[in-house]
Amino acid sequence: MQEVKLVVNYDDYEEGIRMETLLQDLAANPEAATLESLIIGDWGQAYENSPQEFKDTLIELAPSFPALKQLFIGDMESEECEVSWIVQTNLAPILQAFPNLTSFVIQGSSGLELEPLQHSKLEELMIICGGLPKKVLHSIAAAELPELRKLELYLGVEDYGFDGSLEDVLPLIEKGRFPKLEYLGLKNSEIQDEIAKAVVDAPILDQIQVLDLSEGTLSDEGAEALLASEKVKQLKHLNLSYHFMTDEMMERFNQSGMSVDVSDQQESDEDDWRFPMLTE
Repeated sequence: MQEVKLVVNYDDYEEGIRMETLLQDLAANPEAATLESLIIGDWGQAYENSPQEFKDTLIELAPSFPALKQLFIGDMESEECEVSWIVQTNLAPILQAFPNLTSFVIQGSSGLELEPLQHSKLEELMIICGGLPKKVLHSIAAAELPELRKLELYLGVEDYGFDGSLEDVLPLIEKGRFPKLEYLGLKNSEIQDEIAKAVVDAPILDQIQVLDLSEGTLSDEGAEALLASEKVKQLKHLNLSYHFMTDEMMERFNQSGMSVDVSDQQESDEDDWRFPMLTE
């Protein structure tokens, strides 16, 4: 068994079906021992119920899934639940219950905690949300993830949970924080220009291969700093897709010789408001 996705839709939940039962049924399947990827979608009215409803069950059943490498909690379409509505909880105990995980993906940040964040084998951590609380950023900065290769964070906007500032992001770009990190995504941010200007001389650029600043409010201001950075020019790839750069700046990147994605150009509204791609 390679991959399974479990979902409790609205009608199922109204009929009394719960995620705990689906997990128990899955664990009882003889093929559970070979399951490599588990995706947990809507757990039933996720806009008011958190994974706390099934967290203990999943932790108790962890020995039934010894081959599990990938875990995704909160994989929902907007028709099921808007990203900003998804209620989460402290998911660190779930991560610790699966010592062989290499990939942990979370969608939704309301009520999200990752404390303490420790794992000896995790290679990928991805959080998809409309606004990432600074408390979670602090937990990630203090994490013990020696094998982490890919860190992808949707920072979002204040109205949907981002209550931090550049100061809360800066610890993530220190060299040595994650010794094996190759891909750093600080994306979908309303302070994308500030992040761009801060990262251009950061020691982390001597280590990573890919810098992802996509899906945010990047304008020519932040782009100018990126284009002038020798450290940025040494990257294998720079992702700036979904941006607010001018045609002239895009052309400068295209002529720079760098591997860079400047697709999906946006236009600010009549009041010069710029919005990240994912907010609600």
